[in-house]
Amino acid sequence: MFITGRLAFSTMALLLVGVPAAAQSGPDIPEPMVFDMIRPLTAKAGEIEVNTLAQRDLTGPRGELEWAPEVELAVTDGFAVELELPLINNRVVQYKMGLQKRLGTFRGGRSVHGVQYLGLHDREEGGWTSTLLWLLGNRFGERWSTMTMLGVGDVTLREGNETGTIINHSTFYDVNPDTVLGLELNRQNGQGAYWLLMPQLHRAIGKLGVQGGVGAEKARGERFRPRLGLRLIREL
Repeated sequence: MFITGRLAFSTMALLLVGVPAAAQSGPDIPEPMVFDMIRPLTAKAGEIEVNTLAQRDLTGPRGELEWAPEVELAVTDGFAVELELPLINNRVVQYKMGLQKRLGTFRGGRSVHGVQYLGLHDREEGGWTSTLLWLLGNRFGERWSTMTMLGVGDVTLREGNETGTIINHSTFYDVNPDTVLGLELNRQNGQGAYWLLMPQLHRAIGKLGVQGGVGAEKARGERFRPRLGLRLIREL
């Protein structure tokens, strides 16, 4: 299912105009490693980040390196944009852009929600795919937090995939201010439906961040296979 025409225009208008942000920016919640956000929902105007995610199946027929350098910019408080260049090995396969808007906070500032739009152009087969998601972050005390992303679209690099529903849920435990443990569950329906379960470790070293994990992925009609993921992050 493609989000086109008036719906895509309305989506981008909502992200650009949005809902007036709450006076409180919201809770501090880590970003998932695999399904990256466009800066945190609490981002402040002028924040810039560059990062790259690399993933690879450790067994099975898909042994290519999937990686994607990107740049993210918070244009105003709570509103961010990104440009991304997905590659397989040394081949650019897509052009990707994203918009993200914080909608507000609740539960006394312990919860925050927003919307995200992703647009992808397939260089090899042509065509434009749109993804629209609702984001919900919750903070439970000093240690525990969650980030849930629900939507419709296509964010995979798999051949023959079609747009379907997307569910991405991450649970985080703050070991200390610089170290976070996480468990990310990603599910996408459609012709290229798959499951991904990715335990992960986040480590901050000044303005440099490293996220890594080894998880398990199951594509339609296949068994679970081990998958390696690594994201390098630099805030400017």
